[in-house]
Amino acid sequence: MAVSQNELQAMAYTDPLTGLGNRNRMRDKVMQISAERASDPAPFTIGIANLDSFKPINDLFGSAAGDEILCQVAHRLKACIPDGALVTRHDGDEFAFVLPLIFERASAEKFGQMIREVLSAPYDLGDRNVRLSASFGFAIYPFAGEDCEELLKSAETALYRSKRRGRGQITVYSREIAQEMKRATQLEQALRNAIISDAIDVHFQPIVSLANNQVVGFEALARWNDPDLGFVSPGVFVPLAEERGFIDALSEALLRKAAEAALSWPRELFLSFNLSSAQLMDPGTSTSILSILGRVGFDPHRLELEITETAVMSSADTAHRIISDLRAAGVRISLDDFGTGQSSLGRLRDFIFDKIKIDRAFVSRINSDRASEHIIKAILAMCEGLELEVVAEGIEDYSEAVKLRTLGCGMGQGYHFGRPADGIATLRFLHENYYYDTSAQDRVSA
Repeated sequence: MAVSQNELQAMAYTDPLTGLGNRNRMRDKVMQISAERASDPAPFTIGIANLDSFKPINDLFGSAAGDEILCQVAHRLKACIPDGALVTRHDGDEFAFVLPLIFERASAEKFGQMIREVLSAPYDLGDRNVRLSASFGFAIYPFAGEDCEELLKSAETALYRSKRRGRGQITVYSREIAQEMKRATQLEQALRNAIISDAIDVHFQPIVSLANNQVVGFEALARWNDPDLGFVSPGVFVPLAEERGFIDALSEALLRKAAEAALSWPRELFLSFNLSSAQLMDPGTSTSILSILGRVGFDPHRLELEITETAVMSSADTAHRIISDLRAAGVRISLDDFGTGQSSLGRLRDFIFDKIKIDRAFVSRINSDRASEHIIKAILAMCEGLELEVVAEGIEDYSEAVKLRTLGCGMGQGYHFGRPADGIATLRFLHENYYYDTSAQDRVSA
């Protein structure tokens, strides 16, 4: 049967799954509004909504269930948009809006909050219900662009920022956000290149016995000095590597470098290395770590892995298996930043640790805040009963070291004993300072 010109036209402007308009329909709507307001260009808004974690649900329940969810989303959106507005479906799980009567940021955010609530209600798949969240990006004409393509690009930039901040976020485009996203993209690409070229360095900070100031090990810390960006804090690039999915490659390179450097140390010194939350969610982590140690020829009994309570809580069952496998191979496990999480005592009951690291937030106030002193006393007493070793982090002066030693803390780490230094400087430090008069009370420095 022949298809009429009108039917062909309708097909070109309609999403076949949901019956909503498509990009062509949106482009025409934007051109229409722009033409109507040419003499007096009053603002209007376009927005993009993207379903969070739709792909895993689609993979889990099948494409038919995924299509059903998309149809239910389309039905909800069509039912709640204002008169004169348009909702369209773009690629996959992405929907867009043209909102002629939304003129400024606050109204766009309010509309996003309303749609977010509408989409958060359960989706009925017959024998089961599924919940979803959505992230949003909005762009306001003419500030964020003067034609449909510019506006869409700005809305996508805002959506990208929302996605980077987590689920269910709402962002309205601004020049500041565009600059922020441009910097983030440049930083991400530079980090990828640095990992590929093995340009991220490892520095080492000494951990000492407070009883005699003798070095007992070193913590490995990532350092990145980019030719164009300069020094980039690990507090910036490590979370970025986690977020963008290449923390495994970064961590494996750093562990290899750290273990190779530690081969030159006296064998009784341990290497402490940080594991990320992403690694504690990956069942292959223990195999990867032990494989690296095997290739380097580094004794697993000399390795201590530092994990945070937050990382453990992300995927407790997988983390438990990883920790058990590593401990069975001789690797020791430290609970880092102790005292700052929400249920540290529960973690001590559920997991087997070898060492606790007291967070610097308590150590820095030990001589000025009685509550911090009592908290440290309680931690030390508890760890003694549980036969756990203790390291106090962030010791910056002699008085803090003396106080902690008096309270019975076994080990310490911080600028008082040495700043992080590269592998060559660390080796020189060991040659000069590893055996020295234990009665000396002067600060040890790298």
